[in-house]
Amino acid sequence: MPLTSTEKLQEAFSLALEDRSAGYADLVSNSNAILSVMKARDQFKPFSGPTIRERLLYNESGTYIRYAGYQYLNPSPAELFNDAEFTAKQAAVSVTLSGEDILKNSGRNQLKNIMEEHISAAETELTDRFVEDLHSAGTASNQIGGLQLVIPTTVNSGTYGGISRVDNAIWRTSSYDANSITVAGTAITGVTSTTVKPLFDHIMIRSSRGQKGPNLIACSAEHYITYSAATTNIQRINDENGLGKLGFTSLKYYGGGKSVDVVLEGGIGTAMPSNVSYFIDTSALKFRYHPDRNFVKFGGKQMPINQDAVVQHIGFYGNLTMNNPLHMAKLLDSTP
Repeated sequence: MPLTSTEKLQEAFSLALEDRSAGYADLVSNSNAILSVMKARDQFKPFSGPTIRERLLYNESGTYIRYAGYQYLNPSPAELFNDAEFTAKQAAVSVTLSGEDILKNSGRNQLKNIMEEHISAAETELTDRFVEDLHSAGTASNQIGGLQLVIPTTVNSGTYGGISRVDNAIWRTSSYDANSITVAGTAITGVTSTTVKPLFDHIMIRSSRGQKGPNLIACSAEHYITYSAATTNIQRINDENGLGKLGFTSLKYYGGGKSVDVVLEGGIGTAMPSNVSYFIDTSALKFRYHPDRNFVKFGGKQMPINQDAVVQHIGFYGNLTMNNPLHMAKLLDSTP
């Protein structure tokens, strides 16, 4: 029997979305290496309330004292914590079928095919636009604060998470220009196959403390190609178990006492800035989402009162947050 009535159409439409809706968060996280690592490290976290708050350990107690015998200790009270506050953002894509499409594909299998095409198109748009936002400076209307805001080029200006980067040096990430830096007594002039490894070593050492430090290097196409060219076929270490196994273009970096994934963030239609590498501590980076709007369908089955169509929305409510800038850095080549 042809599936053309509104009621049956809505039911089929809803079921088709329901079958896939549980996997939208995974779909988004698996579309990008940075998001994939964050998801694997359980850095997709829910929030509640009107804003998103990240607790920061920004101070020491100042009570450390060397003593002998009956010498007094130093039990002085101190304020150790503060909160960064982020505004949650909303975004959605809409899956729409017009009445004309329904009539043209009135058979059960034909309708199922066209629904699959529309849902797949919406899922692709959702993942592509979210990855764009991941790399943004958060300047578009209602846009999340992406990596250009989290790890900026100019680190001592503006406000992030409600905290001034001008007044609080502890709230600044690091930024290195490959044309104005000296490494091991040698002035560097850009990211080349000769300088890329020393640059990576320099930044990794300066961004690490003990076991803590960047655990992911996300490269633009220019930097990734240069890093790959800096290694011979014998030396090159492809990541065949972690991100490489998931299908991402990735290599391994060994240096500065660390073993870190180097991933390609550039490519067709990329939003990753050119001639840039991000050194990311993914344990300090989170995507905070509302538990009722984590890349799920919402709004119910809708039929516009003045249009012959059926609509369903898929989206999220949340933001990208950071709670420790100490192990975050940016490498750029200002004059490549």
